[in-house]
Amino acid sequence: MSTTVLGPDGRLRCQWCAATPDYLHYHDTEWGFPVADDRRLFEKLSLEAFQSGLSWRTILAKRENFRAAFQNFDIDAVASYGAGDVERLLGDAGIVRHRGKIEAVIQNARCAQELKVREGSLAAYVWRYEARHVAPFQSASTSSASVAMSKDLKKRGWKFVGPTTVYAFMQAMGLINDHAEDCVIRAQVEDAMGRFRHPLA
Repeated sequence: MSTTVLGPDGRLRCQWCAATPDYLHYHDTEWGFPVADDRRLFEKLSLEAFQSGLSWRTILAKRENFRAAFQNFDIDAVASYGAGDVERLLGDAGIVRHRGKIEAVIQNARCAQELKVREGSLAAYVWRYEARHVAPFQSASTSSASVAMSKDLKKRGWKFVGPTTVYAFMQAMGLINDHAEDCVIRAQVEDAMGRFRHPLA
């Protein structure tokens, strides 16, 4: 089965991005490009947690609402949230109103604060798990690296960070280039990786 499809410009792209115009833009400008910004990394881990059991299309459509609700995923701001903030968020129709996931994001922000103190930055920690591709492109839902990161995050108190969630995070944040071999964006991601300055603790 082909893993690519012709885009509106006649060039091949990963097949999944043809499902909606929102996916196409996300695929071409974000998915797989390396990220070293702590806020963006925390945002993506949080949104992947909210995606659990849902589609990325649902989360992507609500992303700006999530950013507004969680103060642009500022780690320190979210870590300060209390019971009143949980109730406020449960009343926000613009996001996914799931108490467990909301409380997990707040808990994870506090864990991220601790991790930054111990490791230097969230980015320095995350990029230790960078992996080279071993499975056929887009055929896996977990990897040894995602299993290892998931296990370590859980040990540190993080919630909703199972191996599948972490693998999707790794794909999106550039820790693995999972664009199909003949996808036009794959080479752009490889070029971005060549210029990427790996974060240091």
